[in-house]
Amino acid sequence: MSPLRVAIVGVGKVGRGLHAALRAAGVRATIVGSRALLETPRRLRGSVVVIAARDGAIPVVAAHLAKHALVARDAIVVHCAGALDAEALAALRPCCAGVAQLHPMISFADPRRPPSLAGGHAHVAGDAEAVRRARRLCRAIGLVPRTFPGLDRVAYHASAGLVANGAAALAAAGRDLLLQAGARDADIPAMLGPLLRSVAENVERMGLPDALTGPVRRGDAAAVGKHLAVLRQKAPHLVELYVAAGKAQLPLARALGDAPAASFDAVESALRG
Repeated sequence: MSPLRVAIVGVGKVGRGLHAALRAAGVRATIVGSRALLETPRRLRGSVVVIAARDGAIPVVAAHLAKHALVARDAIVVHCAGALDAEALAALRPCCAGVAQLHPMISFADPRRPPSLAGGHAHVAGDAEAVRRARRLCRAIGLVPRTFPGLDRVAYHASAGLVANGAAALAAAGRDLLLQAGARDADIPAMLGPLLRSVAENVERMGLPDALTGPVRRGDAAAVGKHLAVLRQKAPHLVELYVAAGKAQLPLARALGDAPAASFDAVESALRG
C-alpha cells in the first residue's frame, strides 16, 4: 500500500490532537485552519483529508473545497463530527474518491497536550474507499475503527457527551465538596484524576454493571442518608445531582444483587427523602 499522507483542516483541539498523533506515528501530516482556508484557498496535498471543524462549518468547508478543486481526485475526505453522517461532505463526492465520517470517541481538551488515542473507539462510516482508508488511518494512530450499521448518530453523540462532559461536571461537583471538606484546591485535580482513571479502567476491563462500587451497590441506605445530610449542610446545590446519580446507580446495584432487595428499597427511600 502507498504511504498515508494526511491533510487536516481545523486547528482546534481535535485537529491538533490528530495532527500530533499522526506525526508521532511517522505519518506525513499537514494542518491548516478552516478559516484561513476559506479566506485563502490552497490545494490540500494528502491521500486523506480530515475536516476537524465545528459541525456547522463542515458542509461550508466541504462546499468550498469542491468549488475551488482543493482536493485531489484520488483523495478521500472524512469529518470528525459525532452527530453527522458522511452526507455532510456530499458536495465533495463528484471530485474525490469518497467521503466518510471518522469520529474518535476520545475527549480532546488540551490543545497543547493531546490525549492518548491508544485503544480508543472511532466510528467510521461512509463510502467504501473512504472507509477503507479511514480505518487504516485509525489503526496507524492506535484507534480501533468500528462501524455500527443504522447507528442513531445523535444518540451516539449524546452518549459520548454524557459520559465525557458529565464526568468533568461530576469532578467539578466533587471539587466543590472536597473544598467544603477541607482539602486544598491545588491538590484536588491530583486526587480526582486517578479516581476517574480507575473508574474508566474498571468500565473497560469489567464492563457494566460490575464496575459499580460504593454504598448504593452495597445497599447501604445509612451511608447514603449521611451523605445527603452533609450535602444539605455544606453543599445544598449538589443534593439534586447526588440524588440523580444515586437513582442512576440503583438499577446497576439491583442487577448485581450484592444485598437483599429490601436494602435497595431503603436506598431508594433515602434518595427520595
